Amino acid sequence: MHKQDYISKLWELFRAQPAPAPQVIRATEEDRGDYVVETLDLDYAGTSIRGFLTRPKATGRHPAMLYAHAHGRRYDIGAGELLDGRAALRGPLGPVFARAGFVTLCIDMPCFGARSGVSEDALVKQTLWRGHTVMGQMLSELSGALSYLCARSDVDAERIGTFGISMGATHAYMLAGLDARIKAVAHLCCYADFETLIELDHHDLHGHYLTIPGFSHATSVGQIAGLVAPRPQLICNGADDPLTPPAAIARAYQETEAAYQASGSPENLSYIAYPDTGHTETDAMRDEVMAFFATHLGHAKG
Repeated sequence: MHKQDYISKLWELFRAQPAPAPQVIRATEEDRGDYVVETLDLDYAGTSIRGFLTRPKATGRHPAMLYAHAHGRRYDIGAGELLDGRAALRGPLGPVFARAGFVTLCIDMPCFGARSGVSEDALVKQTLWRGHTVMGQMLSELSGALSYLCARSDVDAERIGTFGISMGATHAYMLAGLDARIKAVAHLCCYADFETLIELDHHDLHGHYLTIPGFSHATSVGQIAGLVAPRPQLICNGADDPLTPPAAIARAYQETEAAYQASGSPENLSYIAYPDTGHTETDAMRDEVMAFFATHLGHAKG
């Protein structure tokens, strides 16, 4: 099947379509000394979604990052992870990316942050009963956020990456597989073959947002991550993370690696397993991620 046809089939599987760029209802700016924070109220076809954006103070067109926040059963955090971090991170990445020259956007996913008034269980039931999926809604909204980034005058649309840990990692590599506007992706602690997770009885450690009817019959994590090829992709996992057991990683990686080999770009795929590490970022992961994006997206243009 042609790659674009396969991507169209995946959107059908997710029961969703890419969203257009949201309209900015309200935006406020805060000077944080060596970077700026924008708090955004975004209109997605009548739904108001909160977003945070960090950016350098320097003028010009900058590389950009679409940041996908994690789950961690902390429904109160959402997009606030960009500014305040969370337990699984070494510290908030919004300021770090801004100081490295990136414009970085994170939006609240359904049932997180300012949208936490509805529970994940209730949202999944409601969405499935109506013939859609929460994962599809999430990817659709992130696609709209990507369109918003592409249209900003301070963003170089040819140098946009995506990053996430845990649930955010899943969003990062899946959206990168679906949308070629993402030029590089790095993700932490959530890359593992779903069918193997079921076989090992590790699947229930993951959130209900991943309930996608027929997923294992239609595709796999390794195949979707393989759609990123030949674009650069960095995969980091903790060797002791129960959400990503070694057998599930190996099965996914075999498929992703095959796609990069077929595209003639095996050097653009990197996988690192960190010993004695669970479901958390390490200092070494942080260093790898920042070096990866500096190499593949570069510094701001004047």
